[in-house]
Amino acid sequence: MADFTPHTDAEIDDMLAFCGLASVEELFATVPAAIRLAAGLELPPGRSEPDTLAELERLAAANRVGRELVCFAGGGAYDHDVASVVRRVAFRGEFVTSYTPYQPEVAQGVLQALFEYQTLVARLSGLPVANASLYDGASATVEAINLAVAATGHQRVLLSAGVNPRTVEVAATLARGTGHLLEPVPLDRRGTTAWPDGGGGPAGAVVVQYPNYLGVIEDVVAARAAADAAGALLVVVMDPVAMGLLVPPGRLAADVVVGEGQVFGTPLSFGGPYVGLFACRQEHVRRLPGRLVGETVDVRGTTSYVTTLRTREQDIRREKASSNVCTNETLIAVCCAIQLGWLGPSGLREMALRCARGTRYARDALLAVDGVVPWVDGPVLREFAVRAPVPALTVIDRMADEGYLAGIAVAEPGAVLDDDGHGLLIAVTERRTRDEIDGFVAAFEKVMR
Repeated sequence: MADFTPHTDAEIDDMLAFCGLASVEELFATVPAAIRLAAGLELPPGRSEPDTLAELERLAAANRVGRELVCFAGGGAYDHDVASVVRRVAFRGEFVTSYTPYQPEVAQGVLQALFEYQTLVARLSGLPVANASLYDGASATVEAINLAVAATGHQRVLLSAGVNPRTVEVAATLARGTGHLLEPVPLDRRGTTAWPDGGGGPAGAVVVQYPNYLGVIEDVVAARAAADAAGALLVVVMDPVAMGLLVPPGRLAADVVVGEGQVFGTPLSFGGPYVGLFACRQEHVRRLPGRLVGETVDVRGTTSYVTTLRTREQDIRREKASSNVCTNETLIAVCCAIQLGWLGPSGLREMALRCARGTRYARDALLAVDGVVPWVDGPVLREFAVRAPVPALTVIDRMADEGYLAGIAVAEPGAVLDDDGHGLLIAVTERRTRDEIDGFVAAFEKVMR
């Protein structure tokens, strides 16, 4: 015991005496003997720090990181430009070292930055109220479902098969505790959701991704009709980059809009940290999860910022709360706000347009390769799926040897979008040049041969 913890023998004796026990073995007596370790851990002897670092570097060298491969992968995390100003500002000590702004008199800078972030998310989504961020897009979607179920009183959730499979997995995991009944709704041949006529009974939430996991632009108006038929709130998982060209979901009558904010100011970094976007209609503000920063004035009439409506949170409402989230991703949200502010409306439109043009060019070129056919026929913006004559995982493996991160196999565990393993999801961001796309297509054709 003492070999693996910082506790001294005296401290352990004090703990045992307090618990009324004679030995550490007695403390763990409730653990069945059948699952106890019979002997000591078979660990190698310790190494020196230089030897340990050399071994870790050897292992790390086996990875092919994003800098070594031209990235055409997406599926929720994308290789977008990050303006130099983002890290120069966001990584100032005032932001990096700041703590939870419980005392507004010493946290005005962070609070104002979060207020600006909320304003930008509200404009992106087309809804009036946004929170100060959540952990990532998947957790934001789950929180939207929680809000919708609490608001309607119905546990049934209609979940489009076009929602990212990773998000569906997170929702399914948490539904085991909340009791939400997740009901998948299939896609049609065009790759858009085939909503049931009449909704099939009452529901708490209708969830659609816009554009969806296959990159297809969903009909949000049809999803709104399905929500109305089921008496549900409409939750839209938006691609914030696509909002540079598409109508924001709030203007299409969405009740809650969520999304992944990694695309603004956060590079690909082995899965995180990312940031969840969340916005809703004014009538749902008291169920809004996490933090909410508001604008007010101090005793001198100076504009000031505070966290507001904290009675929403579970530390006050306890079992009546619809959310257990009290914190957020402040630093990543600040990065997101800086990148969005740097782009502005015209920059965001240009970014989305360059993605759309690159996607069209790459898709047309790939479909000219013998044996490659579209997975679905619906309109796409930044991402698209194809069916290749070679299994997708084989394509990804061989393309890595050619210097390309080729995409994502559609038939991932938990996905219901592929039945033969040949579906490949490909993303084209504004970073991809024409030469890179041409090289990618040439390598793809080589792999097909």
